[in-house]
Amino acid sequence: MTVIKRVRDITVATLNDRLEKAEDPVRVIDQFLWSTHQEITQSEGLQRQYAAHTDSLYRQWKDAEKWADKREQQALTALKAGEENVAKLALQDKVIHEESAQRYRDLYQQSRSELNDLELLLQELRSEYRAVYDRRQFYVARMESIRLQQRLNARFSPGGADTSQMFRKIDDRLTDIELETRSLRDLRRMGQETLLHAGEVVKNTIERELEELKRKLQQGG
Repeated sequence: MTVIKRVRDITVATLNDRLEKAEDPVRVIDQFLWSTHQEITQSEGLQRQYAAHTDSLYRQWKDAEKWADKREQQALTALKAGEENVAKLALQDKVIHEESAQRYRDLYQQSRSELNDLELLLQELRSEYRAVYDRRQFYVARMESIRLQQRLNARFSPGGADTSQMFRKIDDRLTDIELETRSLRDLRRMGQETLLHAGEVVKNTIERELEELKRKLQQGG
């Protein structure tokens, strides 16, 4: 029992060290819980065996005491009947049963003490399992909080999605389109004005040519 207890102490003592060095503490805790569950199952089986053995020793102890008492009564009966030799045989058998009762009692007390130690160890294992399991649930919740926080940081980090930058790009593109449209409109307007101006020049030229012809006709006449 002392060896089992010492092994358990070493296991619990190294758990914290393993957690500090582990990248995935939940996995370390799961391994520890599995190992502890195996020990609980084995200890429960051993407890049942110890309990049955302790009960058997108790019955053998009490049976030996009962036979010792019975032989003493038989010795008294034999003495009353004047059968001293029979009384001696009964007393001899009584001593044998008393010695047997003493041996069974010692074995029973030893087994009862070990059974008590085993029951205490089982209580410690179950309590420890519950405490480590609760710790596991805390780590799971904590890791989920960290994961969500990382997603939040990625969402609003400079490298993440930036709606203001997106709208600035859209504004710049619309501005370029507006400038292109305005430039085309200005070019069309300039073309229309050029054609209109050209039309006035031609009209003036025709008027001058017409006046020149009129003068020639007058001179010729």
